[in-house]
Amino acid sequence: MKFKKPINKKEVVFVAVFICLIAALCLVPTGFEKQIYFNSEGVCATVLSVDNEGVYNTGLIKQGAQDCAIRIDTGKHKGEVVNATNLYTGKLEFDKAFEPGDTAWVLLERDQNNSIVFANMIEHYRIDSEIILIAIFAVCIIVFSGFTGVRTLLSFAFALVCIWKVLVPLMLKGYNPMLVALIVGNVITVATLLLVAGFTKKAYTAITGAVVCSFITCFLAVIWGHVFKIHGAVMQWSESLLYAGYENLDLTSIFQAGIYLACSGAILDLAVDISSALDEIVRTSPFVMRKQLVKSGLTIGKTVVGSQTTTLLLAYMGSYISVMMVYMAQGTPMMNIFNSKMIVAEVLHTFVGCIGLVLVSPLTSVICGMAYTRTVKKQAVCQVQQNDSLRFCDSAAVQTAED
Repeated sequence: MKFKKPINKKEVVFVAVFICLIAALCLVPTGFEKQIYFNSEGVCATVLSVDNEGVYNTGLIKQGAQDCAIRIDTGKHKGEVVNATNLYTGKLEFDKAFEPGDTAWVLLERDQNNSIVFANMIEHYRIDSEIILIAIFAVCIIVFSGFTGVRTLLSFAFALVCIWKVLVPLMLKGYNPMLVALIVGNVITVATLLLVAGFTKKAYTAITGAVVCSFITCFLAVIWGHVFKIHGAVMQWSESLLYAGYENLDLTSIFQAGIYLACSGAILDLAVDISSALDEIVRTSPFVMRKQLVKSGLTIGKTVVGSQTTTLLLAYMGSYISVMMVYMAQGTPMMNIFNSKMIVAEVLHTFVGCIGLVLVSPLTSVICGMAYTRTVKKQAVCQVQQNDSLRFCDSAAVQTAED
């Protein structure tokens, strides 16, 4: 006969409150909602035909303008057919080419009479495809994990909202980047672990280990950032902020804060892995001694840390594969490569994160050992007193109780 796991009312209430919190954060203004383009409107449009006579090739790149006939599908001018222009910048990372049948995101510029003056082809419209991909992910995780999957999705959404509505605006307003990142990162960590693991001891121990390691990681990011003399302008598009009216921003501190944020997820993941494994050990062997529990945590951590550090390395290096290809294609000496800012920045990202991962394993194991064996002592003493005649406690339990 199968028994359903009872629903924890505290967790249900927490999930409900959390949904309200996410909704409230979505409504909070960032302070950067200013309208850049006046008397304009972004619309979705279908490309009916294209004219490439104004496009010319310069080596590998295209320049000029592609003329498109489009049908507006949304907005005040829905149903109208107008001519739009797709400007080529000469940069492959920004340029796009349209074909008949494509769906595009178009910026319409209007005059005082709301007549369309100019239609600028901004990008391909990808929102529908993104929603489908996210929906597939949501269905997969809910089917596999059930209610835990729902909580995982909430933690995912909460992290995104916190970054967009809190982290980025506060950094733009000039607040200390490392302090902001530390607060937001730890709030996300606590919320995620409570949502995924519930109000349980394994969640509390994982939170403690992850938060302590987050402070260590931030400290290492600042120290080694100064040792390596890496300026924050190494981040993509960061220098553009200085020329957009934010010249007072400390890009180096933002870069160092980014190092912590980039590895905080892995630290959180490893902390809950260790605490969950030790929680299961205590469930199956309730009278396990503290020393044995900590030793088991360290043994588990050795294997998990090895795979996690490799995962971290591949995640960082994967985004810079083209840079490494350029260096190799040019025959750049290894000494030059490992002294270049971009590569050194990735070395800093990778190994500061790896140190945080290495430390979170023993730290969480020790915290679990202290938290769980205290309860085991009480249980063992109680059982020995109440069932002295049966003597059902094994020698390990008696030894733990005597300790």
